Amino acid sequence: MAEAHQAVAFQFTVTPEGIDLQLSHQALTEIYLSGVRSWKKRIIRLKNSVITGVYPASPSSWLFVVIAILATMYTRSDPSMGLIAKIQEHLPVSQSMSTQCQAVVSAVLFSTMLWLLLIFTMRLCLKQLLSYHRWMFEQHGKMSTTTKVWVALVRIFSGRKPLLYSYQGSLPNLPVPTVKDTVKRYLESVRPLTDDSQYERMTQLATEFESSLGNRLQWYLKLKALWASNYVSDWWEEYVYLRGRSPLMVNSNYYGMDFLYVTPTPIQAARAGNSIHAFFLYRRKLNREEIKPSRIPGTVIPLCAAQCERIFNTARTPGEETDSVQHWQDSDYIVVYHRGRYFRLRVYQAGRLLSPREIEFQIQRILDDTSPPSKGEAKLGALTAGDRIPWAQARKKHFGSGVNKRSLDCIERAAFFVTLDDDEQGMLGDDPEASLDRYAKSLLHGKCYDRSVDTLLITRFDGSKHCRHLSLQIAVRFQYTLATDCFQLGYNAEGHCKGEVDSSLPRPQKLNWEIAPECEEQISQSLTVAQALADDLDFHVLSFKDFGKGRVKRCRVSPDAFVQMALQLAYYRNRRTFCLTYEASMTRLFREGRTETVRSCTSESSAFVRALEGGEAAEVCRRLFRSASEKHQQLYRLAMTGAGIDRHLFCLYVVSKYLGVESPFLKEVLSEPWRLSTSQTPVQQVELFDMVNHPEYISCGGGFGPVADDGYGVSYYVLGDSMINFHISCKHSCPDTDAHKFGAEIRKALHDLIQLLSPSHREPSKVGESRHEFKKDL
Repeated sequence: MAEAHQAVAFQFTVTPEGIDLQLSHQALTEIYLSGVRSWKKRIIRLKNSVITGVYPASPSSWLFVVIAILATMYTRSDPSMGLIAKIQEHLPVSQSMSTQCQAVVSAVLFSTMLWLLLIFTMRLCLKQLLSYHRWMFEQHGKMSTTTKVWVALVRIFSGRKPLLYSYQGSLPNLPVPTVKDTVKRYLESVRPLTDDSQYERMTQLATEFESSLGNRLQWYLKLKALWASNYVSDWWEEYVYLRGRSPLMVNSNYYGMDFLYVTPTPIQAARAGNSIHAFFLYRRKLNREEIKPSRIPGTVIPLCAAQCERIFNTARTPGEETDSVQHWQDSDYIVVYHRGRYFRLRVYQAGRLLSPREIEFQIQRILDDTSPPSKGEAKLGALTAGDRIPWAQARKKHFGSGVNKRSLDCIERAAFFVTLDDDEQGMLGDDPEASLDRYAKSLLHGKCYDRSVDTLLITRFDGSKHCRHLSLQIAVRFQYTLATDCFQLGYNAEGHCKGEVDSSLPRPQKLNWEIAPECEEQISQSLTVAQALADDLDFHVLSFKDFGKGRVKRCRVSPDAFVQMALQLAYYRNRRTFCLTYEASMTRLFREGRTETVRSCTSESSAFVRALEGGEAAEVCRRLFRSASEKHQQLYRLAMTGAGIDRHLFCLYVVSKYLGVESPFLKEVLSEPWRLSTSQTPVQQVELFDMVNHPEYISCGGGFGPVADDGYGVSYYVLGDSMINFHISCKHSCPDTDAHKFGAEIRKALHDLIQLLSPSHREPSKVGESRHEFKKDL
């Protein structure tokens, strides 16, 4: 109860002599400092809004324009061509002002309008410049004169010292491809997956759709594209993510691994202290927009930063039909789970962020707390890991009021969620590869009840001091935290966080619950569903160290195309057939852009695989490989520039549902399973890590679950020049999939490709090469 008393600013007692008022100086000080911090954040937010709103100009440029206009007036010239005089005539206070004052006010108003017009013109020019994408389709190393001029103009109009969101208003809208082009590309993508009769049937359906219903649906889609900043993003979030009723765990979440070969400290609480502090440092930079806008590597082209807005202070609220995402402007605490109990830990004291040592001290208090969980509390998190409808119903019935609502609100409004685990994970024991597989698997689902899956950012610290994250924009934030933890904050000789401890800090507050027997039964049912899903998951981490990006690039091959061709070869050897393959691409060249699909299984890639497996001559295989890799790069470019297939077809399908019309073509397209779902983890931020002097500070990347019950999920991480890590997932319930066997096929495929792609191998053999690599160094 001590925490509750400290939260009371004053108390009063009614006595016969009057009212006895007792003020708490400490509590009043806390309220005052919290208010100061809140107003500082508002002022910073307002200042950044002004700076971002006038970018690429600056607020100070307004003063320059005003002075310039006033100076020309004093030289008896009129740059406004009579507009200043017109403004002066219509000033509402003209009778109470002198003629000279009226002229100055009119000049200032004209200067402001001219300044705003210049800003609008500059942003419009930049938006048009950023709509140019021909540079991406030019051969590597051969830049046209037009592109050179374009680059120079982009540099001029991009301004200096942009904030995180400075380019948002200048990014172009996502274009709507023509129905004809999308249908054509779709038919090309399914040709290697169908026989002649199936392809003829699909062609007939596509032709009927294109000539009839397609044009009608396209009209509505173009109308939305004119009105909305992105015709895909809101529907994609609602219908693909929020309306899904299956468990989020495994099906939707993603994880990132800690360092593999180094443990910064043997003290669990210390690692948590530094990492939590680093997260809040990153959030502070995010709120102040001090993080530089993301760009395509090696270019001046900015990328959309809209997804950065909902990393922290964000939770997903379940609903019976659809979920919703709640985001709060600020939160000064985190929620910590340990041994079945939930704690609220304030990370701000007297308006300041606690030091890493103080956070460590508070975390250690939680670790040392021996109080038992409340009745039904220990596995309460299983509700968020099960099916969404039962959780929505339980939330409405058992968490809509009283102490349960207050505690649940506390969890959902936290900056992020932290789990302290007692189980050691990582590369341990006599079989480090098997322990790494178990580690990866546990990252995705844990114990099925030791986290709030609805929280968009989860950090977990286990007995081996590894931290894990499930988040949008996971890689950049995770890598920032790791780098800050090890290279900026550091630890003392004993392994503790640096700094001093204020022992008067209030203890973390344990959340209270009143769980009814009916709710406990639902917790048990949700846990059964989640546990079955977790037990069915087969996971394997392949840490491939025989060669990496450096050797691949010396063969004049795009690393991403190389890996994708290896995956096609491995899948064919594993299943003796080809499948619809999903590779995630990004559309962040456009405002509110998210992802697009690259259909990596093409007629060219299947022809190459068949030739290689059929024993064709090496020169033939090289030529086919070159054709397949160039086709893959072309598809990637089209996806990045808004000319992909799947998001357009998805939106056409949504429009058809709104109109209440059926399309056999769209229905069949959207029912096709992705048996091979792949994604590349963003490249580690090299400016944060010294890979030369500290090569041991490397992460293994991250992974996700399979999309199809009879398919594979493959996440790969091209790390430096000498390592490629693969995270492979599938389901035990499918007799045709095996993560370890598929990993072995991937390893063999990588060796087969590099062996005869290498410049030193030109004797007859079964492989191919690429003419040049894609500009985006993947």
